[in-house]
Amino acid sequence: MKALFAIVLAGGLTAACAVGPSYQRAEVALPEEIRGAAPATDSSVGASLADRAWWEIVDDASLEDLIDQALKDNHEVRLAAWRVEEARAKAGIAGSAFLPRVQASGGLSRSQQSKFFSPVTDTLDLYDVNLGLSWELDFWGRIRHLNEAALAGYLATEEARRGVFLSLVSEVAIGYFRLRALDLQLEIAQRSTEAFEETHTLFNRRFEAGLASGLETSSAEASLAGTAASIPELARQIAAQENALAVLLGRSPGEIPRGAALGDQELPIAIPAGLPSDLLRRRPDLRVAEQELVVANAEVGIAVANFFPTFSLTGAFGGVAPQISNLVDEGRTWSVGGGLLSPLFQGKRLRDEHRAALARREQAKVRFEQSVTTALAEVATALVAYQKLAEVERQQARAVEANHEAVELAGTRYLSGLADYLEVLRAQQQLFPAETALAQTRFERLATLVRLYRALGGGWQLADPEWTGERTERLASHDLADAVRESGRPGRAKR
Repeated sequence: MKALFAIVLAGGLTAACAVGPSYQRAEVALPEEIRGAAPATDSSVGASLADRAWWEIVDDASLEDLIDQALKDNHEVRLAAWRVEEARAKAGIAGSAFLPRVQASGGLSRSQQSKFFSPVTDTLDLYDVNLGLSWELDFWGRIRHLNEAALAGYLATEEARRGVFLSLVSEVAIGYFRLRALDLQLEIAQRSTEAFEETHTLFNRRFEAGLASGLETSSAEASLAGTAASIPELARQIAAQENALAVLLGRSPGEIPRGAALGDQELPIAIPAGLPSDLLRRRPDLRVAEQELVVANAEVGIAVANFFPTFSLTGAFGGVAPQISNLVDEGRTWSVGGGLLSPLFQGKRLRDEHRAALARREQAKVRFEQSVTTALAEVATALVAYQKLAEVERQQARAVEANHEAVELAGTRYLSGLADYLEVLRAQQQLFPAETALAQTRFERLATLVRLYRALGGGWQLADPEWTGERTERLASHDLADAVRESGRPGRAKR
């Protein structure tokens, strides 16, 4: 017993010096600032759009309701939650290896000796009860590395689940804005069709009266037919977009409630991007990539520990007797022992397993560096796009305004006898695509804002219940929102 106690004590002391590498975060080259980011002032250093909760970004009650429903009922969210549960259970399995395993067994046997070997041929009953113990001593840290890998795998699935939350919010918002853009384009097409219908009716009457040429009538009919054809096509796209949103909401296809019009959606003038280094703690995909690197590093430690012998303790306590009452006295049995299992010749298997683990760690390191580079590119691309699309929208709004004036002037010139109606028709033909392009650009700006929020790791400060929980009264002002964010505990609004 003294020897066994010495072995256990030595195992506990040696476990503190586990073999294998300790994890160190991979060094990645980060720029001083993100390309396209607005110059930071002393008060805005480190501030980012990602610090705000998602319901502070959107300003549409219908969209908020849709996002809430998606976060509760979306199939990917539910799958991600069960993946977390699975990983948590696996981490618990790995952690149980630190403790001894105790098993109980019992049995009853009845036997009779052959009369050729024994003069006593009575039937013999034997009862046996045993309590067995086995415990692997973690001298070299193999179990510790197994537990480290399982824990990192669990954390990776947890971060992936938060990534699903963020991606789902983004997809629902972009899908909703696309739906509102299609609604606006359908409204433009219907309005333009009515205008072309009036033009065609007027030309047709004048043609029948001999006051207009067939060219004018044919041109008006062509414009009417082309614009009218876009109406059912837009209706088809609207139905398809509603069905796509229904899938994200985890419900059967159907109509989607609308809120604010596309032009009424708020767009901030400038967007703070924050520091490049903050992306490592804000973006869920980067946190997942780092946890995968932790797993790969732990697997290297496991491969190193496999070169060394494993030590284990075994013990048993029980009894064997023909009567149950004798199991704990005359029939009592016990045993205690220790064992060692050492690899002697494995045909280079252990060395190759170690090389494979090192290669997997380097792959995980490269994937982490690649993820960081991709994240920086996504943020920079979205920042530049948001800035440039603002100028595009401004110029397209000028074009729409100019086309409206052209239609009015052409109508005035026609009524004054200074121009034919083909001039009016041409002005109308230019107005329709200009209004459609303006609606599309507005959608692109809104979608780019959402993509930028996702690229920055938006909502990274939110706890899990805050993603899907009930919200309190919407923050009344930006000053109050800033105060909540500065407190480090962003409050979630409830409508």
